[in-house]
Amino acid sequence: MNQATLELDRPDADTIDRTGFDIGWDHAHHGLVPPAELMHAETPVCQGWMAGRAVFSRRAPGTTRDIRLWLQLRLLAWRRGIAFDVRQLTPSSLAQIHVGSCPVLRLPLGGLPGDASAAVVERLDPQLGYVAGQLAVMSQQAAQAADGVDVRAAVRRARLAESAGEPVSGFAAAAWWRLAALRSFATALPFHLAARLPLAVLPPPCVHLVNAVQRLQARVTLQFTAPGWSARAREIAGLLPEQALRHDFNLFVGALVPRLLEAGPGADDQRRALEDAWLHERVQRRWQHFVLSLGETGVETLLLRAGAPGTAAVQAMRPVPVRLPESRPPASGGPRSCAKMPRRLPPARPRPQPAAARPAR
Repeated sequence: MNQATLELDRPDADTIDRTGFDIGWDHAHHGLVPPAELMHAETPVCQGWMAGRAVFSRRAPGTTRDIRLWLQLRLLAWRRGIAFDVRQLTPSSLAQIHVGSCPVLRLPLGGLPGDASAAVVERLDPQLGYVAGQLAVMSQQAAQAADGVDVRAAVRRARLAESAGEPVSGFAAAAWWRLAALRSFATALPFHLAARLPLAVLPPPCVHLVNAVQRLQARVTLQFTAPGWSARAREIAGLLPEQALRHDFNLFVGALVPRLLEAGPGADDQRRALEDAWLHERVQRRWQHFVLSLGETGVETLLLRAGAPGTAAVQAMRPVPVRLPESRPPASGGPRSCAKMPRRLPPARPRPQPAAARPAR
């Protein structure tokens, strides 16, 4: 290992920005240079980069698109003073949330940074930082439209577009409903409000749904994306405690299935048909009648019963796995599957640093 004493013009060690220093260090670790405006000796990013260069020299492990995105997001969060969970958000975990089309506009993602179709990582709840379970990839155009728009504002725009019969702020009603659904996945809502939201977009990969009624809504809907849905629907109905509730659930299934049968054989066609089905008035009405009759406690009980060991309907209530793109594991190591995120944060990886550049703990 190369060691060197670095002469850095920097404030007292007690005031060094450790987050910025670590970002610069990881840039050097992967053979990348931070943005030019941060390459001044007094900035913690530059100090971390110089320290990393002294340690890693030219032995950088190489970079991938996911590593570049990881570093870009960390820089963005640092500049804006937003928390970023570096222990659970790794290049590997960011690769798992990648999608090929915008979930709001349904347009292919691509293009240069800043283009309307460029893929960006959006926080579904802007009040939270960059944490696992609440990040989704969408187009730059959708992210700009979502800026400052919460669940209720998106619902108002969707209803306005429906009543006017024309786009609102450039988006059709269906796009606003999809944005409302995405925002709601990470927003704690009263039960009666969450129960009335259509599932206009299926949950993106690795997004955690905070509202129990939406978890039930998504799990039930996903069963129709694979053969054997009829048997699985009967198993779910069998877990309900009352005949009246089973009847209401079967009426909901009867309203949803015809919309699915209209779709083509492709998986993408089926998923979009299910999303579009939720915008039909009859589907929404049947679902709301069923789930409001079931009640908040009943929803949570159903989810628990379906997940109990040895229950035959466990598979029926489990979301259909989403095929995720492969990516090279990062040097720091990360969770290989979004379904197996660690419950406890692992200890931080120790980093040898030159004494003159090591921030005080």
